[in-house]
Amino acid sequence: RDEVRFPKLDFSLAELQERFGHQLRMEQATTITIDSVEASKSITDHQAKMRELLEGVRSRWQKDLLQALKDSKVILAHSGKKSGKMNLYPYLCLLDDQEYVDIMLQVRARFLPALGFLSDGLSEVPPNGETLIMFASTLGHKVYNKYIIQQKSRSQMVGKLQNIYDRYAELLAKHSEKCDVLPREHWVQLEAEMMNCGPSLTSDDTLWPQSLMILLGTHLVDLMVQELKLFSNILNPGEAKKLIPVLYHMYTFRSNRQVGFIKPHPILIQLLSEAVESKLSFESYVIPMLCPPVPWTSPKFGAYLLSPTKLMRAEDGAVQHQLLLERCRNEDLHAVLDSLNQLGNCAWQINKPLLDIIISIFNDKGNEKMKIPPPMSEAPEIPRLSFHSDPLCSSSEQAQLKRDMLKAKKKVAEMHSLRMSALYALSIANHMRDKVFWFPHNMDFRGRTYPCPPYFNHLGSDVARAILMFAEGKPLGPHGLDWLKIHLVNLTGLKKRSSLAVRLEYANSIMEDILDSADRPLTGKKWWMNVDEPWQALACCMEIAKASRSPDHTRFISHFPVHQISSIKYTASPEILYSSVANFYPAHIPECLPSLVLATVCEKRDLSKDSHVPTCYPAKVEEFRACDAEKGEKIAQVLQGFINRKVVKQTVMTVVYGVTRYGGRLQIEKRLKETEEFPMEYVWEASHYLVNQVFNSLKEMFTGTREIQCSLTPPARPIRLLQDWLTESARLIAKSGNTVEWVTPLGLPVIQPYHRGKKVLVSVTLVQWLGACFSCSHS
Repeated sequence: RDEVRFPKLDFSLAELQERFGHQLRMEQATTITIDSVEASKSITDHQAKMRELLEGVRSRWQKDLLQALKDSKVILAHSGKKSGKMNLYPYLCLLDDQEYVDIMLQVRARFLPALGFLSDGLSEVPPNGETLIMFASTLGHKVYNKYIIQQKSRSQMVGKLQNIYDRYAELLAKHSEKCDVLPREHWVQLEAEMMNCGPSLTSDDTLWPQSLMILLGTHLVDLMVQELKLFSNILNPGEAKKLIPVLYHMYTFRSNRQVGFIKPHPILIQLLSEAVESKLSFESYVIPMLCPPVPWTSPKFGAYLLSPTKLMRAEDGAVQHQLLLERCRNEDLHAVLDSLNQLGNCAWQINKPLLDIIISIFNDKGNEKMKIPPPMSEAPEIPRLSFHSDPLCSSSEQAQLKRDMLKAKKKVAEMHSLRMSALYALSIANHMRDKVFWFPHNMDFRGRTYPCPPYFNHLGSDVARAILMFAEGKPLGPHGLDWLKIHLVNLTGLKKRSSLAVRLEYANSIMEDILDSADRPLTGKKWWMNVDEPWQALACCMEIAKASRSPDHTRFISHFPVHQISSIKYTASPEILYSSVANFYPAHIPECLPSLVLATVCEKRDLSKDSHVPTCYPAKVEEFRACDAEKGEKIAQVLQGFINRKVVKQTVMTVVYGVTRYGGRLQIEKRLKETEEFPMEYVWEASHYLVNQVFNSLKEMFTGTREIQCSLTPPARPIRLLQDWLTESARLIAKSGNTVEWVTPLGLPVIQPYHRGKKVLVSVTLVQWLGACFSCSHS
């Protein structure tokens, strides 16, 4: 412990304190508006006209919503408890009326992983609509977050927070005296010294129940549905003029459940798409932080300055994780908290040359092969059903038309989601292009860590990872350039079974292609475009080019991050069942665990390699396919040459999480569709065939594994006993009505979060009118 020295950041104390001020003001504003990367396009006269129309409509919406909100508050104020329902009036008085209106017009679809929101909340609702419950929940959460931040800002807490942070920054500043304490310890010490100066920073935020947030949000949605209107002829002045709702409520079915949806009017969708607005608005907490995060000191305090943040992510309304953490002794969580703080204090910056290349492709109709989603103008046209106009249309043709229509709708929805996801990530990156920033971290119930900002972070896609660099560079040293070359080969997906020496030799043999990719990425040979992770590969090519051309590559300061996936993935694989037999031995080349099992078993049992023992799952599936092909099965013959690790890996790895044959078939179908050479007319049949073979191969491998464990030396036998004990324990715990709990080696308490759902009727104006309901979890 005497050797603990927390690494210094490359900033002076004054710079860190100034950055704190910028971050504090951003969080107090609760929202931030930035330029869209699409704003770099030249604006046409038509776009300017559409934007002018949209601005006029928004101005009218502001007035209508404000008046409707005031009227509803008057009604609620006089209703009291006559109806027997919760009165929302107190919760509609927490903020200024105008702030509620702003929230309604800026609401973000947080519930969609790939969607944020544009300059008004309506533009994020995709053409197919969004569920009422989730839309309402988002509104309720926004009101809650804004209220909490305002409460903190109005108290003396902000002043105390600033005083503590100013002194805390001394631990991180580059020219300050070195200290042998960790960030958490230093913050706790500073807070203890200022205990009597203002309110506690760790005071509990009064958490509203999820049901309350949905009720409040539904009331606001009701106002939006009733009040937001536009003229039907806004895009075609020659047509009849009448006011029509902007949003309307509809039903759809999901797994035999009737679900309420909020759907935008097609005229609104057209108006928004033709306006191509130049601004994007986000909640402040989805933007990377401008200063180092507040260190986690307890399950209730850390990460952002003011924005409420959970240490452990959970479903909305689930409280069992937080209660479990609060029951822990504080010292038991120190290792977990210190790990999150270490991740959060890593400073990042933008790879500007690469970002500019990506934005240019994004604004030039994208490139699906390069994982840059195309705009909606490239989406397929949804076919219209015309049964009445064509009475000769047979039932089979009608069914095919319906399938084509659903397929086109699904494609359009996917394209919209991917395009918006890329738009937000690139726009945030472009906004941060000249800044240094930080990602505060939290974790899920298993203890896996994640950056808090959802749209743009270092755990994102190939594109997001490629445009991020460490803010603090380090000299490459004598072997750094070689490691960059090896990493580049890893990104290509080639030489997976080769030693590091062979990978380095291969990288040196293609230096001409590497340098050409760095110098002429869009006009040269484009070697980098044909690898597994093209954008990270291009970034690596550029770094190798700069390092190799420097006067002394050992002293070249590199900011390049190396993203690697460790072999821990085997814990989610059937292969772990016999990992005690085939240890993770040091080797010059990557080993396949089933192959090691095969060699070990054959040696111990004096078996030939043709014996019934586990083998690699792609090989086992291929073995089944070859056998069926010899018997003349057509689909097995079609699949020749297409069965590889990539096609079946996802299904194999998710079997332990309970993936069904249906889900596995969809996974394999997706992989086959990504294979350009595979005939698309056989995709469904091939995926159906392969998922059965994958399950058959796993069944055989599991059987072989059990036999091996029983027949090998005594140290191997307890593995099976342990597996049986864990399975039986989980069954008995669940049968008793409790959930499985355990503690990780790092001291994190874990509770199984999955429960059966129960439907509850939400009885408020809009929901009662349409009979919508939502599901909530219960133990």
